[in-house]
Amino acid sequence: MGEFRRQLRETSQSFRAVFANPQLRKLQLAFAGSVTGEWGFLVALAVYANDQGGATAVSAVLVIRWVASALTAPWLAYFSDRYRRERVMLAADLSRVVAMLAMAAAAFGDASPIVVYVLAGFMAVASKTFRPAQAALLPRLARSPEELTAANATSTAIESVGTFLGPALGGLLLAVASVGLVFVADALTLVWSAFFVLQLHGRREEVTAAREPKSTYREIVAGFSALAAEREARVIVSLYFCQTIVAGALRVLLVVTALDLLDVGNAGLGFLNAAMGVGGIIGVAIAFALIGRRRLASDFGLGLFLIGAGLGLIGVWPTFLGAILLIGVFGIGNTLVDVSGVTLLQRAVRDEVLGRVFGALQSILVLGLAVGALVTPPLLDLIGTRATLIAFGALLPVLALLLSRRLRTIDARAHVPSERIELLSANPIFAPLPPPAVEHLAIKLVPVTVSAGDTVFRQGDHGDRFYVVEDGRCEITIDGEKVSDAWPGETFGEIALLRDVPRTATVTAIEDSTLLALERDDFIASVTGHAPSREAADAVIGARLAAPLGIGSA
Repeated sequence: MGEFRRQLRETSQSFRAVFANPQLRKLQLAFAGSVTGEWGFLVALAVYANDQGGATAVSAVLVIRWVASALTAPWLAYFSDRYRRERVMLAADLSRVVAMLAMAAAAFGDASPIVVYVLAGFMAVASKTFRPAQAALLPRLARSPEELTAANATSTAIESVGTFLGPALGGLLLAVASVGLVFVADALTLVWSAFFVLQLHGRREEVTAAREPKSTYREIVAGFSALAAEREARVIVSLYFCQTIVAGALRVLLVVTALDLLDVGNAGLGFLNAAMGVGGIIGVAIAFALIGRRRLASDFGLGLFLIGAGLGLIGVWPTFLGAILLIGVFGIGNTLVDVSGVTLLQRAVRDEVLGRVFGALQSILVLGLAVGALVTPPLLDLIGTRATLIAFGALLPVLALLLSRRLRTIDARAHVPSERIELLSANPIFAPLPPPAVEHLAIKLVPVTVSAGDTVFRQGDHGDRFYVVEDGRCEITIDGEKVSDAWPGETFGEIALLRDVPRTATVTAIEDSTLLALERDDFIASVTGHAPSREAADAVIGARLAAPLGIGSA
């Protein structure tokens, strides 16, 4: 009972903190305008395309948008890491406003539908530019890991409400006005988004790529490279991809289930879609309730299980009431996967490539939707509707069970003692970093136990690690002469890493000690990715080299 109360108290505090944080509040209001405008636009676009060319035109427009966003998202996300993310979001909003007004003019002037379809593709591209920048900016504005999770849950809630509100407003306007006027109204919601983006003021330091020059191609595909390099990210993205395959299949299976299996007509199809939306909102409440557990990977696995159960059991229990309830369960699981998956990636990936990581993720998830939608029709012909529901429903629970040990390991690694985070935050090199970046580094720390008299490294060795003394004491010598001691909280090893030179000193444990080691690549990426952190490191190195005998080591 005491643990439950603690979790409830922390969840309540995290929820309030999201709205008490002025920058997070403005970001969420901007996101609300973006989501509402996007969904309202999709309704108006579908009506316009249907009037111009029927179902074929509607399908063609969807394909154009999917292909355009899948091909460009990883490339355009580069700007989210190259420039200030709020500026990228503003550019995405304003460009969408211009495109929306141009579509309104085309609709009013009876221009060729091709003009509207091309602009619709551009809208998809701009939208996929906004999302990676928004997701990458969140960790910079959040002040704690719990606040970050709560902010992602709030974003998911906003998206769920926007999924209802946007189409509802679009439908009401279409009942009394033309498609062109709906385009204008949707443009105004994007102006709302831009208004709040203008008020965002993230940390002043720019995210920069590593100092050595890189090819444009390597810069652009850095998101995919980061996902491939991070073991935890690979597991989450692989499961996320499988989840979108099931989501793509659902778009076909809902229609077949409503019209053929259950025979409830278009109205029944509408109820099933609404049930998924309601489940999504319930899922947000559950996500908030789970924040205090600090088991994001386990919650991710739970979401996968609920998605599979919600879909597969419809094939076992093919009744309309059962389908309504089970699609609601699907919606709950979908929300848990979104909140947990996004937060895990934000915490697992370095900030300087985070925008490109989410751009890559957008492309991967769109591919998953397409795969699911493409393989479902032949599977329906081969094994029938009920068996197809069961097959897709079984996929995610089986994968979640097979990878349950990996998910538990991710949770275990994420439980970093607060003392280690405080140890890094107190160091002048890491103090300028945002809290999620410090937590990311704390997760990467490797405990190293050395006995009294053991040598940590020798002068002239190749530099491969940066060290923080957690407990004990080490002696630093240069050319055999003692220059200083390293006590708990003090660090050594940065000179060789940042200057790319051999170790400038020898470090030996004076007493049994516990050191925390940070691998070369993780240290360099974190320090060189933030200008103030790099400047602080240069100042530390300068002071050590200027001291008698060059106190310090690297």
